[in-house]
Amino acid sequence: MSIPTVSDSLVQNLMRGIRAHLDSLLPIVEDGHMMRMRLGLAHSLDRYKLKCNPDKIDTMIVQAVGLMDELDKEINNYIMRTKEMYGWHFPELSKIVLDNITYVKVVKRIGHRVNSNVDLSDLVPDELASQIREASIVSLGTEVIDEDITMINELCDQVLEASSSRTQLHDYLVKRMIAVAPNLTALVGELLGARLIARAGTLVNLAKHPASTVQILGAEKALFRALKTRHNTPNQIIHSRAKCHECWPQKHHSLHV
Repeated sequence: MSIPTVSDSLVQNLMRGIRAHLDSLLPIVEDGHMMRMRLGLAHSLDRYKLKCNPDKIDTMIVQAVGLMDELDKEINNYIMRTKEMYGWHFPELSKIVLDNITYVKVVKRIGHRVNSNVDLSDLVPDELASQIREASIVSLGTEVIDEDITMINELCDQVLEASSSRTQLHDYLVKRMIAVAPNLTALVGELLGARLIARAGTLVNLAKHPASTVQILGAEKALFRALKTRHNTPNQIIHSRAKCHECWPQKHHSLHV
């Protein structure tokens, strides 16, 4: 169709006038229908803007890494309580089994220390299993009742459940980081890349940060404290744990602003 199109200030003013007086131009349309039409159009436009907003693609990454930090704190707190509670009954076990999750599994498997002869081959090596049996015989721990063991087992179940959720969350975070920021993931790793994005707010903000800002991410308070007291600026910053950091020359490990 050879119909010329016109788009200038006059056309925009005309369309603005039509929208302003649409009720009087269409008298057969009720006011309620017109309001619903405007509301539906506004919702559709907002959904389109949110869907096409490039700044929101990393929102799930920021929330996931924050949730992972909270799970780590919760797991560490529960494991500490488990060791304190079970340590009254079998204090030598924490010195034999050093891994926290394995310790919780062993506690749940043994229960009372007199049951140390149970099969632990799927949890610890045979050498550690022998040490556990020998330590249970000469243990200096106090006796506990069945209700205490039941409470400890319930706490162990919570630790294992939180640990499983943390593993699933980590796998999800790895997949999202590879899809959203593959270059950053290849450079510093999944977890550290996610923490950098969380510190910057969004991936776009991180890309816009100068090198001097990225250098102090995670050490803002320590930096300002050092500047205020005129001490050396901090060098233990968030990206010092990057995979490529070990490849840098030793003289470049201490970064100063």
